[in-house]
Amino acid sequence: MSLRIVTWNINSVRLRIDQVARFVAEHAPDVLCLQEIKCTADQFPRQAFIDMGLPYLRIGGQKGWHGVAIASRLPIVDSPKLDVCREGHARCVSAVVEGVEVQNFYIPAGGDLPDRALNPKFDHKMDFYERLTAEMKTRDRQRPLVLAGDFNIAPGENDVWNHRFMSKVVSHTPGEVETLYRLQDAGGFADVVRDQIPDPTKLASWWSYRAKDFRKSNRGLRLDHLWTSPGLTPAVVKGSARILDAVREWERPSDHAPVVMDLDV
Repeated sequence: MSLRIVTWNINSVRLRIDQVARFVAEHAPDVLCLQEIKCTADQFPRQAFIDMGLPYLRIGGQKGWHGVAIASRLPIVDSPKLDVCREGHARCVSAVVEGVEVQNFYIPAGGDLPDRALNPKFDHKMDFYERLTAEMKTRDRQRPLVLAGDFNIAPGENDVWNHRFMSKVVSHTPGEVETLYRLQDAGGFADVVRDQIPDPTKLASWWSYRAKDFRKSNRGLRLDHLWTSPGLTPAVVKGSARILDAVREWERPSDHAPVVMDLDV
């Protein structure tokens, strides 16, 4: 069967529930991973997701900040939550759907200063990655696993609008990029979107709200990712991975666009 998995930093699920409904109607995800839901579990609009045909839910909520959720068309089996956030934020939620483990993350942005000693937010970001990397080293690479979410790092030169400028800005500094690649190497993960849309094609999934016309300013970053373990990568449907940047054009959009891939499981 085909399994369509989408990751989307929604930037408030209650504020944009109509957009989520429109997206689900137009793109028919089987598993929708959301970040920055910005509500507690009891505030989450469950009935709206039931009405959309995504009744199976796993929610990691937090009042006013962060928060992650997985909504599925198909039944969910519980998967152990990863304890990788030292601050106890709601930044990770997991589920198993059709035998595929999905780990959905909202990794810390890291503040403005790329210095662990001077910036606790940046240190938290690096610590989150280090804990997650250590966890992935223990995993069976043949187990079907997806890492999804807003990783808050754009790794490649063509994942940012200007490599030289962004190399000094948190999200694309050399230390962050190396940290992301260490995580990728720890589990042998495939970066599905970049593998299917190779360099030198420019890709982005986030654009600042500061620009009235995000396409005209064209200062995007590829912060949102779908990764597959070696045991799952052969199941990725060729040509299915893409960034749905047209969603960023909708009225009052999230600053992130959804990212999608299909699996043949």
